[in-house]
Amino acid sequence: MRRGLKYVPPALLLLALLELTVFVLVGRAVGFGAAVLLVFGASLLGLVLLRREGMRAWRSFRAAAQAGRPPGPEVTDGLVGLLGALLLAMPGLVSGVVGLLLLVPPLRRLADGGVRRATERRVSSMVAGDLFGPRRVRVYRGAPQPAPEPAPSPGPAPSPQPVTDPGKAIEGEIVDR
Repeated sequence: MRRGLKYVPPALLLLALLELTVFVLVGRAVGFGAAVLLVFGASLLGLVLLRREGMRAWRSFRAAAQAGRPPGPEVTDGLVGLLGALLLAMPGLVSGVVGLLLLVPPLRRLADGGVRRATERRVSSMVAGDLFGPRRVRVYRGAPQPAPEPAPSPGPAPSPQPVTDPGKAIEGEIVDR
């Protein structure tokens, strides 16, 4: 994570240059006053949506917590909605378009999945299970792999390896407790 922080200042500079370039191009196409009104209107809409998305995220989080469901899906949906509204509230046409796209339901679900996968990679499987619930996986059995030869030990005999049917899928949940 820290290695990527060195790219933040140049990325912000490039974003500012991109926003300025797009504003000038839109200003030339529709006029300076119309471009300013467009940026102002998008920012105002973003502020209204920021409040709405925040309240919606809080209500859905509380409902999931009270129902005893893992709150992860509600949290990621709320974060993506808040990010979209925040980007829309920022003055700028490019950030406004990206924020508006994050509020469109199909793209929002896609971003939710990305946030969930990133969260699951960064936290322990136990925390991810508490946040998102048990993961559903599909496992395909293949040919059984020979187990490595264990060193002889003066204890009980090891249990035999299970026999598998190659090619059949097993659906289940991974519960790490």
